[in-house]
Amino acid sequence: MGPISSDLLDILRCPEAVHYTDKGDDPGRLELVHDCWLVCADSGYKYPIREGIPVMLIDVGKQYKDVAVADLPVPPPDEN
Repeated sequence: MGPISSDLLDILRCPEAVHYTDKGDDPGRLELVHDCWLVCADSGYKYPIREGIPVMLIDVGKQYKDVAVADLPVPPPDEN
């Protein structure tokens, strides 16, 4: 099993994109990247997973919006 369970990944949504009305019936789905980031294709926000806990704060996800997935730091920085 990875850093978060597949059941948790199935229910987590980007807190920004979940409100989008133009992204289909289930906006804000997240993809696990580098085993330590959750990436939302709808918003472009990227949320770090620190010590097994996804940091799902909009301000944190927004900080990494313009960082390419390949350039995300592994492991994520401790603080933002």
